[in-house]
Formats: sequence, structure tokens, C-alpha cells
Amino acid sequence: MVHILRPDEVKAKYGSLFCKGFITMVDEENGVAQIVEKCVARGPGEWDVVNRRRTGGVIKDIRMEGHTLIMNVEIGEKKLNFGPVSKDVGGQGLSALKVEGDRVRMTWYGIAGATVGIGACIAQCPDVIETIYPDDFQIGGAHTAHVDIITPKRVRVIIGIDDTDTKEKGASWVTALKLGTTCPIGSFIDHKIIQLNPKAPNKTTNCCSTAVSFAVKEEEIPALIEYCRDFIKSESYSDDTVMTVFKGLTIPKKLQEFGWNAKSVLFIQDDAIKVAEECGVQIISITGMKGVIGAVAAIGCFDLGPKAAGVPEDFE
Repeated sequence: MVHILRPDEVKAKYGSLFCKGFITMVDEENGVAQIVEKCVARGPGEWDVVNRRRTGGVIKDIRMEGHTLIMNVEIGEKKLNFGPVSKDVGGQGLSALKVEGDRVRMTWYGIAGATVGIGACIAQCPDVIETIYPDDFQIGGAHTAHVDIITPKRVRVIIGIDDTDTKEKGASWVTALKLGTTCPIGSFIDHKIIQLNPKAPNKTTNCCSTAVSFAVKEEEIPALIEYCRDFIKSESYSDDTVMTVFKGLTIPKKLQEFGWNAKSVLFIQDDAIKVAEECGVQIISITGMKGVIGAVAAIGCFDLGPKAAGVPEDFE
């Protein structure tokens, strides 16, 4: 037997705790998912990073940015390995992540204080649909416990943007950040500024494109694209604005290479259009087409970390 609690019921039972965001994005075609977990402080997150990395399971890698944990996960199930230290220092891990229709089911295990994290803290986050507890669940102390946490299935959509400004006014990165922080559809996840080839003849000043990512339900994607297109058009000062769209957690290698090379190579528009067609990138002309190279490159560079913001010589 099990019992099921909604986030508000978990909060009423255990009191208000600290998880402020718990978003699950899946890429079923590539068999991967990404969990974005937001906490109010670094301490719990740093502890989680060390312990979840130690236990393995379906977590492929985990990192912390500010107060946010980002976990790249395999879709499926794997045995956890708490190791010989678990009886002394506790532990926490994710043994399974499975897609069930429009929901994602995750099986979390915790030892000692880590049971609070999975059974009371994450479980009361508003992003969670419900948490399924076994009848013998006990929290805290020296107990070992597991729960199934159910969240909505979301996908990642990246919107690339270039050429919204002129030499006199505007900045594409500002337009993108305003878009991300004000968009009413889905959840804003990330924003990137992409430095492109500073020798490009048609640049404004810094020759940067930009991109933002959202976690949305599949059925929300058309509305998101329409909203972004209208927003960018209303904010653009240029006759050459282009928007690109990519769905998924795995940027194709060829697209990443194009993005990186756009920092040193002078591509033509046809080069960008070709790689976009081959890699599943939708190109939308907002006011023209000259921004297509930067808008496609913005998708390619999105997951490159700090490299997105620099040129090759910055990392030699």
C-alpha cells in the first residue's frame, strides 16, 4: 500500500521548507532528461551534489550554479551505490526516471537527514504534481526511505535571436532577457550571450547574438513560438531580425561546430540555412534574413558554457 500527497498537503504535514523550483525536461528521442532544482541556499545544494554524484544511479552529471542544481539524467532505471560511508554520512540518489504519458515519475532514495530532502522538501515544491510514499516511510533520524515524485513532462525549447539592434539603439541580449523574464508561457530557464566573429562586416558593435531557453509542455510550443515572434518584432529596431527555434536537450554535434566556428569564420547565410535544415532548427524571419547566421549559431553555442561568451583565443 502507498499514500499520495500533493505539495500543499506535504507542506501542511512537515512545515514550510526550501525547494523553490523543480522542473523536469525530457528528450525521449535521445533517452535523456534534465532536472533543474532551485534551493534557497547553497549549503543543501552542495551536499546534494556530492551525495547524488556518489550514489550514481541514473544521474549522469550534476552541477550547481548559484542556488540551482542542474542534473543531466538517463531515462530508465539503475541501481544506486551508496558506498561504505553511507551509514556514517547518509546519502541520497535517483534510481529511476520514467516518462508516463504527460508525467515524469522519479524514484528517489535517502538515508538519514536526506530523507527530509526527498520526502518533505522537494515534495512540497509547487512544480511537483504529487509524491507517492510507501506505508513504512519515516523521515529523518537513521531511517532509509524512498518516494516516487511525479512532475509534469516538459521539453526544452531554445529561442535564438540576432540582429534586433542598430548602431544607434537596441541590444539583442537585452531583448532576449526581457523576453525570458516576461514570457507567460512555460518556465524561463536560461539566457546566453554568444560572441560571434568580431571581423564580421555587417556587425553593429560587438557582434553578439543571444538565446533563451524555456521548459514547456509539448502542447504549449506553438503558443510559445507565436509569443516570442511577436515580442521580438515589437522590440526590434532592425530590418534584418531572425529568430530560430530548437527543441531538445541534445544539441547536434554539427550544429555545435557551426556555432563555435562562427566565432572565427565568416559564413554566408546559405551555410546557416543548410546546417539548420540538417539539425532540426526552425528559422523564422522577423523583419529580414541577415541575422540568420547569428541566430543559428546561438543555438549551436547554447550548451558550451563560458565558451559561448568568448572567441577561440580566449580559451587557448
